[in-house]
Amino acid sequence: MERAETTRGQAPRLGAWVEPGAGVRWRVWAPGHREVQVVLYGRDGQQPGAPRPMADEGGGFFSLTLAGEGPGVRYKLRVDGQGPFPDPWSRSQPEGVHGPSEVVVPDFAWTDAGWTGPDPESQVIYEVHVGTATPEGTFEALIPRLRSFKELGVTTLELMPLASFPGVRNWGYDGVDLFAPLAAYGGPQGLRRLIDAAHAQGLAVLIDAVYNHFGPDGNYLSCYSSHYFTGRHHTPWGDAVNYDGEGSAVVRQLVLSNVEMWIRDYHADGLRLDAAHAILDDGSPHLLAEITERARASAHGRRVVVIAEDERNDTRLVRPKDRGGYGLDGVWADDFHHQMRRAFAGDSEGYYADYTGNMEDLARTLRQGWFYEGQVSQVHGHPRGTPAKEAQPWQLVHCIQNHDQVGNRAHGERLGADVSPAAFRAMSALLLLSPYTPLLFMGQEWNARSPFLYFTDHNAELGKLVTEGRRKEFAGFTRFSGDTVPDPQAVETFTRSKLDWSEAGKPEHAGVLALYRELLHLRATDPCLKSHRRDHFDARPLGEHGLVLERRGPRESLQLILNVRGTLEHRLPERSAEHAAGHFQVVLWTEAPRFGGTSREAPLRSGGVRLEGPSAVLVRLTA
Repeated sequence: MERAETTRGQAPRLGAWVEPGAGVRWRVWAPGHREVQVVLYGRDGQQPGAPRPMADEGGGFFSLTLAGEGPGVRYKLRVDGQGPFPDPWSRSQPEGVHGPSEVVVPDFAWTDAGWTGPDPESQVIYEVHVGTATPEGTFEALIPRLRSFKELGVTTLELMPLASFPGVRNWGYDGVDLFAPLAAYGGPQGLRRLIDAAHAQGLAVLIDAVYNHFGPDGNYLSCYSSHYFTGRHHTPWGDAVNYDGEGSAVVRQLVLSNVEMWIRDYHADGLRLDAAHAILDDGSPHLLAEITERARASAHGRRVVVIAEDERNDTRLVRPKDRGGYGLDGVWADDFHHQMRRAFAGDSEGYYADYTGNMEDLARTLRQGWFYEGQVSQVHGHPRGTPAKEAQPWQLVHCIQNHDQVGNRAHGERLGADVSPAAFRAMSALLLLSPYTPLLFMGQEWNARSPFLYFTDHNAELGKLVTEGRRKEFAGFTRFSGDTVPDPQAVETFTRSKLDWSEAGKPEHAGVLALYRELLHLRATDPCLKSHRRDHFDARPLGEHGLVLERRGPRESLQLILNVRGTLEHRLPERSAEHAAGHFQVVLWTEAPRFGGTSREAPLRSGGVRLEGPSAVLVRLTA
């Protein structure tokens, strides 16, 4: 009989699975309870018979094997006469988070045997919300779009959370069944078909995983054990998940088994860990290190990537384990986004108060990777960050918009709603030509106009609280009044957030798409841009509103000259100015007509560059 181990992160297998020749086997962890029963359901939702008692294995574990049963069995669990409840370790919830759980097996005719995984040093990440990326809002509806992502220059799709959440409309961060891909998106088989098709196109797929909290609706963990959560730590969502107290071995295994499932059973190429700073663990090894190890061990020779969203600017996340770190492959570095929004859009409220957006600070952010390296944050009231030099640029993920930065604005407006088309093009050039790993939010490549709003599909009581809370959240912002903030519960809020792919072909968007394709092609092929190491680039301010990013190759260099506003005149290096015609070449100019620009006057003249208004020009310098 299997028993729970005392070491961190080890526990017997839990949930329901098919054992060849034996039938379906269940195991449940319900310490402190006397009796657990399996209640079988028909596909019509009707309960066909009496509850089946589970055997007490000791240590809080109960098990049952039913011979002759197989995939498709639907069930719930009764605990000391209470319930029945769905299984929190369920692999499928075909009727939603409150319905019966379903026994499934990971059988699929994979065609990706030759796939070796992503190269973490050359990623271009594209963030996707499955429910709003297509009219259908399913995994399979994304498959016809895969070729366009590849042609754009994307290497990796990052799917916002897929674990089952209440209702059918949600960002996914209210998930409660970690192992069960949402039925409304297409469930387990739909996800496998999408990932297999992505690999056929040469695209990696990362899963956005939420291990810092569980949603409030459909969360049945506490019905089985009080040890899943702890009052010793607190998060913005309440009591923390218990990763370091009594009973934490099973709770840690909940996460580590989930990591293993995504990589092994779904062939995912890695994870994006939501709010890793809120995964609280005082023990050793830290859960973040174990997540990374488990992901790599589950890949069977394929490369996998684990990236953390983390607000601390802490290089410990990407530092190797033998040097006291957690060994992740990357971490979000939001300071770049905040400096850019402050510079181009003028945002100054909330956390933007910590940023100036001036060219010295933006250049410093580019040189370092993030801005805060231990300075006191006036917003947080304490020092923030560690020196970024320990991390290579490819380990830091930069963006100019993502789901949070769009969706957490009151009206879900994208960057293009707050800056001019010229500014959007210039910002895009700096993002995609810097040595840091760029992340695009779906539709960004054509400057999509559709908003991405905050939407939910909770029960009426909880939904009312969410709506009220959302409007109170923005009450202190000068730009909004509470009654104009869209209702998250309204179906219209969700449907307005759907991407309009027809926009990409319209004149005002087609030029932006052409710009993104050309920038990403340069990033992937130009020798000056292919190295993402610290000793191959520099950034410095040019006056009050300008900046130059230099990328150095084996025999020549590229300079991206950026202007935020006004007129910028920049003289190129004197060593080349004597023979400007032979030594300067404009590689790309964001205001060129083919990109939607309106200027007809070339930016390069008499050994220098002149830019009017927001724009950027990429110049090649030869010796």
